[in-house]
Amino acid sequence: MAALRWLCGLLLLLPLVLGAGNRTGPVPLVIWHGMGDSCCNPASMGYIKKIVEEKIPGIYVLSLKIGTTIIEDMENSFFMNVNDQVTQVCDTLTKDPNLQGGYNSMGFSQGGQFLRAVAQRCPSPPMFNLISIGGQQQGVYGFPRCPGESSHICDWIRKMLDLGAYTKAVQGRLVQAQYWHDPLKEEEYQKYSIFLADINQERGINELYKKNLMALKKFVMVKFLNDTMVDPPASEWFGFYRSGQAKETVPLQETSLYTEDRLGLQQMDKAGKLVFLGVEGDHLQLPVEWFYANIIPFLN
Repeated sequence: MAALRWLCGLLLLLPLVLGAGNRTGPVPLVIWHGMGDSCCNPASMGYIKKIVEEKIPGIYVLSLKIGTTIIEDMENSFFMNVNDQVTQVCDTLTKDPNLQGGYNSMGFSQGGQFLRAVAQRCPSPPMFNLISIGGQQQGVYGFPRCPGESSHICDWIRKMLDLGAYTKAVQGRLVQAQYWHDPLKEEEYQKYSIFLADINQERGINELYKKNLMALKKFVMVKFLNDTMVDPPASEWFGFYRSGQAKETVPLQETSLYTEDRLGLQQMDKAGKLVFLGVEGDHLQLPVEWFYANIIPFLN
């Protein structure tokens, strides 16, 4: 009977063992789309998946879908608790036999910070390289232009953020409020932000967050040098407004996040693990040849 139970247990574990031990092909890639997008849009994430597969034959690419349908996936990029999204993704990655040996990740816009939360909270399976393309790592303090400038959704988001980004109702429902970082109300942000203030260690140090992020081989941050959507664009390189005002920005190295090394970024920087890339163009306007030359090497 004991031998039978042992055999049954082995059979249950076999898919995971094979996925981790017998992988001889390229490192798998997990991608997470941005606001107003979906996992499989042929003009965005579907296109990225296609060109990566063309450049790296045999690679397994998982484009994350939050929800059961494409429409739900798009809607959830506006209206769903981000912590719940990260938990769902962690569960998906844990159960995917193709990822058990580890994977690289690439997040677009808000997907870049969401995947960083995955790296910090869910070390298994291991994430090797994290590529944040236009990700607002220190949050935003404005939406000069969000997808569909005349759409009711964008107008509604602006109104809700103006009325009270840190109210319980708005924080729990509106995705963009959960990484709204008001430099004029730092104490309120640190106290009531349910997502960004947590992953940026604003309320105390979670040593596991720090340890897990430092386990990355490379943390690549792409900043769009002519960005008109992210305010401030410096957030894409982990910079932000100097506290108490909303005019002057400071680079990562001058922020308390770095000087206090709350996430281990200072140590990662000194070890050559942080990569800062700049590309001409507006938000997510990524030339394909630039992508091939500067991003594909981190996926090989």
